[in-house]
Amino acid sequence: MEAVIFSIATFFSTFFGGLFSIKFKDKLHAIMCFTAGVLVGVFSFDIMPEIINEVKEHNFDPTGAMIAFVAGYMIFHVLEKSILIHHAHEEHYAIHTHPQVGILSALALAGHSFMDGVGIGLGFQASRSVGILVAIAVISHDFTDGMNTVTLMLVNKNSPGRAKWFLLLDALTPILGAASTLLFTLPPYYLVLYLGFFGGFLMYIGASDILPQAHSKHSSLKMIGLTAAGLLFVFLVSRFV
Repeated sequence: MEAVIFSIATFFSTFFGGLFSIKFKDKLHAIMCFTAGVLVGVFSFDIMPEIINEVKEHNFDPTGAMIAFVAGYMIFHVLEKSILIHHAHEEHYAIHTHPQVGILSALALAGHSFMDGVGIGLGFQASRSVGILVAIAVISHDFTDGMNTVTLMLVNKNSPGRAKWFLLLDALTPILGAASTLLFTLPPYYLVLYLGFFGGFLMYIGASDILPQAHSKHSSLKMIGLTAAGLLFVFLVSRFV
């Protein structure tokens, strides 16, 4: 049940992220830098140590977890490049608009948010500390998910009202994902594989997606410092949770 309680925070993170995107689009890069540090930190300081502990405790072959990590990284990479990256630059083409693209993109983000919720639930199945740290990562990341949902809808000429409805859908799906994990329990080996897979998602989103976007136009020592602050924040939380 803790997973569902924490997932409720993702609702507010996603929803406020969408509203923030509408009002303060010029302030997003600082938040993105901190978020990238949080995502990379959660994998480095919590998920990876948990995988190592599980491998040692059950004498698993670590190769499976690393294959799952690479698969998670590459699958998100392929999905982004084939589905989302085209729409991320729509604003550069004045006559290049189609509302259905925004809808499909928002639905893809909602599906991803559902899996974020599943990640929280399975994190708690691994241990309470992993669940809390994964929840922090998802809450941080879902703020940008909310921003992306609204941006993709508006860039593709959907109305603000329709954008808010899809923002609401994206905000609700992590709760449904977390709740779904109350219906099943993964055996230790498959849980290790999932942690590796989910870690691949986090590393791609943090290091290869959000961080380059954050520094694309506003790179500075301050922005680098915010990323380091995100890493330090997760490191400190992981020591006390």
